[in-house]
Amino acid sequence: MPEEIAGAIERITYYNEENGYSVVKIMPEKRYPRAQARDGTVTVVGTLPQLNEGEDAQFIGEWVNDSRYGRQFRAEQAIPIAPTSAKGIINYLSSGIVKGIGPRTAEKIVNHLGEETIAVLDNEPERIHEVPGLKPQLAKNLAEIWTKNRVMRNNMIYLQGLGISAKIAKRIWDEYREQTQAVISNNPYQLAQDVFLIGFRKADEIARGMGLQRDDPHRLRAGLHYALNELAGQGHTYSPREQLLETAADLLGVDDESQLTVALKGQLSAGKLMEDQLAPAASNEPVSLGDLLGGETQAVRAIYLPRFHRAETEVNRLLRNMAGNSSMIIRDHRKTQWERYLAKLSAQNNVSLSPLQQSAVRAALTSKVSVLTGGPGTGKTTTVQMLINALLEGDHPFKLASPTGRAAKRLAETTGVDASTIHRMLGYAPDGGFEHDESDPLPIDMLVVDEASMLDLWLFHSLLKALQPTAHLLLVGDVDQLPSVGAGNVLRDVIDSGIASVTRLDQIFRQHDSSHIVSNAHRINQGRQPVSDNQSNDFYFFNVEDPEAVADNIVEIVRTKLSERGGFDPIEDIQVIAPMYRGAAGVNNLNERLQSELNGDPRQAQLKVGSRVFRVGDKVMQTRNNYDKDVFNGDIGFIHAIDHSDNSLEIDMDGSYVHYDLSETSDLMHAYCISTHRSQGSEYPAVVMPILTQHYMMLQRNLLYTAITRAKRMVVLVGTRKALHIAVKNNNVAQRHSGLLHRLRG
Repeated sequence: MPEEIAGAIERITYYNEENGYSVVKIMPEKRYPRAQARDGTVTVVGTLPQLNEGEDAQFIGEWVNDSRYGRQFRAEQAIPIAPTSAKGIINYLSSGIVKGIGPRTAEKIVNHLGEETIAVLDNEPERIHEVPGLKPQLAKNLAEIWTKNRVMRNNMIYLQGLGISAKIAKRIWDEYREQTQAVISNNPYQLAQDVFLIGFRKADEIARGMGLQRDDPHRLRAGLHYALNELAGQGHTYSPREQLLETAADLLGVDDESQLTVALKGQLSAGKLMEDQLAPAASNEPVSLGDLLGGETQAVRAIYLPRFHRAETEVNRLLRNMAGNSSMIIRDHRKTQWERYLAKLSAQNNVSLSPLQQSAVRAALTSKVSVLTGGPGTGKTTTVQMLINALLEGDHPFKLASPTGRAAKRLAETTGVDASTIHRMLGYAPDGGFEHDESDPLPIDMLVVDEASMLDLWLFHSLLKALQPTAHLLLVGDVDQLPSVGAGNVLRDVIDSGIASVTRLDQIFRQHDSSHIVSNAHRINQGRQPVSDNQSNDFYFFNVEDPEAVADNIVEIVRTKLSERGGFDPIEDIQVIAPMYRGAAGVNNLNERLQSELNGDPRQAQLKVGSRVFRVGDKVMQTRNNYDKDVFNGDIGFIHAIDHSDNSLEIDMDGSYVHYDLSETSDLMHAYCISTHRSQGSEYPAVVMPILTQHYMMLQRNLLYTAITRAKRMVVLVGTRKALHIAVKNNNVAQRHSGLLHRLRG
């Protein structure tokens, strides 16, 4: 149950104007012996509306024990209470809300207006000019600032009265300002579209608290968008019409789909949603003209959120335009005798290329759009290096990029050429757009994108807009890994469309006789069980059935065994990757166990945020792109310092020290153990993975394959052979609804 505390604000120790995080000292109405300082004050922390010294306020939240500052009250809501006594009003007016009004001037105002001073300022602010001896400019400033503050405070109080925390209330006020009450009273579901971190469920909670019914038209319309966003979170760029209605009805808890049908028609008519007729196509089977024209298969009525419909149609236009244009590279190589040229290039760089690798280099130089795919150890990096040599020899400007920072760093290390994230290359702007687009394209002849399996539709669209029609594009990636976290199936769709020249490398080059990582990865990808006899020096399987025992074994393997056997640092070199978040051997529990074992010293500075504890030395991961901080989803760092004065963290992100305040810790997760999806684009010296039948829903071949291919020197699996068998045999990858393949096939 939430607790309450009320009192007069004595001091504002800290206030962050950007996010409202505050540390205030109050003189409470009641006694709290365990929490009061020598001067009788209690510390209140939290994201709060801007408060002033001298005013009274009521706080709702919970008592917490800070390891450095002792007992504090962490407030979720703060409701300012206007002072009623003459002394309280004087203290409030002289607290600094208007520069130039000190105790004497405040006393002069209260002596004239009496205990009605607050009511006068609220309702008749012009009467402040009646106060004898008050300078006209000072009176004007007080009236203006009071009115401005009153509007904000009234809206904050209104929002908190709806059960909205002060942190979220501040976001809403920043979005709508004076229109806050009007917008929410008209349609509270607008919050889900406009305000960051307010999803449909929170908006629905607010709306239901306001008395809106389950079948309210606003709710049904918002529910359709909510359903499409939920499906986008599963990788779909559209939903078949009937599936959308079923999903929305289930999410909204409504039995009658007829009202949803009406709402859908309205949204389509208003252009808030888009509909297209798409011919169904299996992603790896070409569609014949007879299929498209003969009516043998029924077209799909695809419903889109406008941003995905626009992205698909634009990607189709841009990619076709690029593929249809010539280039300086093609003109320079028009008369090239390729066998002789590639042999010369190989000799100059002391590299031997297989026929397939040679054809990949040739394809990149002669085709505007090309793809290089293949598993680990098949020579993708060597092929890219040879392409780079050809571009340098021809003096053709180019860039290398990857979807994530860790992948970009690895690309730069393996090629010896600068590489960056796609976001940094395109120049993210504060307004949410990119510096480079069709009006200001990148001045390059070729772009090479590594880890292209991670490309989602939105990022691919932004990338294509920044390329000149004469530029070449090479996508490099392992198409058999997990698809992108975001919506779309870009690499697979481009490969299957026929618009790109595709080279699939299948010969293993990087494999020592005593190594099984690469060979087992290929065995798994081919549907064969990996060799798990523990006779190699880099691939181990420990047969353990009980989930608790699996967790115990993993902790011990990370804590001591791998460091003893291979010299691996338990925190920096070893990455535990789990298929699921829940359960004894899930991400959440393993993170808690590993943090306790590897960084559990209570003498370390720590910060408790809800149920989570962040300690100096903790391994953490950024979970969403933050362009202002230049950190991206999947970046891993280590907590370098904790500042208890403002409850902030300083994190070492690969040599860059990044500051996080309390409200931004929601973007962080402990990273002793991460999910397979979050491991994409990264490599680690050692990977440890639980594999149990309890993870049945996530036991898929591409998931196991992705996890294993993250390891450079060691793989350790802990679990059952039955679970391993299920994962290898399960190649039923969930089909993503994407219209890009249909459009590219034209």
